[in-house]
Amino acid sequence: MIDPHFSPLGDGGIAIRLGVGISEALSDTVVNCARMISSAEIIGVSDVVPSYATLTVFYDPTMIGYDDIRGRLVTLLAGDSSERVDAGPEAKVHRIPVVYDGEDLDDVASRTGLSRAEVIAIHSGVEYRVFVTGFVPGFAYLGILDTRLALPRRESPRKRVPSGSVAIADRQTGIYPAATPGGWHLIGTTAEKMFDPSKDPPSLLEVGDRVRFEPVG
Repeated sequence: MIDPHFSPLGDGGIAIRLGVGISEALSDTVVNCARMISSAEIIGVSDVVPSYATLTVFYDPTMIGYDDIRGRLVTLLAGDSSERVDAGPEAKVHRIPVVYDGEDLDDVASRTGLSRAEVIAIHSGVEYRVFVTGFVPGFAYLGILDTRLALPRRESPRKRVPSGSVAIADRQTGIYPAATPGGWHLIGTTAEKMFDPSKDPPSLLEVGDRVRFEPVG
């Protein structure tokens, strides 16, 4: 049984907390509940955005009020939603080619007590889940990174991280879709385009998708 907690987010949003922490089981529940809400086609709802342990429902307050939408959502999510929701299509599995040439690769190897080859093998040997997207369009937070590679973010973030950089921080990994500031450790690069506004959806990776990194070069 899930026990959702509802709270207002400005005058056009409602946040729904479904648990605490980061796990695949909790992410499944979040994704399933988001799918259920989207499928309900509630008048006034404009978007449903899943995260690690929460999802946010955005709505037009001129079409539906907070109390009304909260009541609809309480009824919709009543009971064990993780079991009642149709699992929907299987998660997409993306295979991302990576050249492990990141400028922090040697530092990561040194700080973790591993060789370059071991860092590459560990990072590319796991299938990751997209837990949340954000920061910039097309950036996906992937996990869960092997504890042997877990390092805190850089003390001094870079002012510019090149587009396509594959990076790690804490228990997560990700790909910078554009040149932006960033504080993660750069271990490789990919030519895969992570965000294309001409496509629908524009982001290659969506919450619930799976990712495997394949060493090349």
